[in-house]
Amino acid sequence: MESGGESEGHPYVPRDLKLPGFVPGFMPKSTIIGAYLLTSLLVVSIVWIGSGRIHKISKVDRILMCWWIFTGLTHMVLEGYFVFTPDFYKKTSPIYLAEVWKEYSKGDSRYAARHSGVVSIEGVTAVLEGPACLLALFAIATKKSYRYVIQLAISLGQLYGAIVYFLTSYLEGDNFAASLFYYYAYYVFANSFWIVIPTAISIRCWKKICAAIQEQDLKKTKTR
Repeated sequence: MESGGESEGHPYVPRDLKLPGFVPGFMPKSTIIGAYLLTSLLVVSIVWIGSGRIHKISKVDRILMCWWIFTGLTHMVLEGYFVFTPDFYKKTSPIYLAEVWKEYSKGDSRYAARHSGVVSIEGVTAVLEGPACLLALFAIATKKSYRYVIQLAISLGQLYGAIVYFLTSYLEGDNFAASLFYYYAYYVFANSFWIVIPTAISIRCWKKICAAIQEQDLKKTKTR
């Protein structure tokens, strides 16, 4: 990973990346990250408190509802903005969502460069997985029969997207971060949540679905 002075008027790697019209960020990273964390905490807190009023709902399901609102809004709002705003790095005023991607691109410049693979992954995530996350939240809250199926489907989609995201970077040299700090803080750590949590949810849903089918098979055997 390279470090040092800027080139081509931007802070990203590779230094010769062409970003005509690039405008440096207006907000410090502490403000960008802090606003994201505080907003997420507020939304999650509202869902946690609200879910406590649902009759006979487990703490695990309440936590899952918090996860689905968090990841769903992240997909639709943050990633949706990236997908549909290709010129975010040219913004001449402090638009928060543009600032997020100007900052995150220090960990993965493929976002600023509009890498086709990244845009494709984020497009599917924002348009399909984002709304599906909200449907999963609704399904848990109302105890729909498909709640485990949809959670499994979304989680597998998130895992697939994360694997393709990391794999394409690796195959292309894995040299898109401005420094080791941005590499590990943004590229590795920030994205690790969409590997660890979907994996855990997939395992849980798989077990729940298998148990339900096994129970149904046992009932059919008894009635024969």
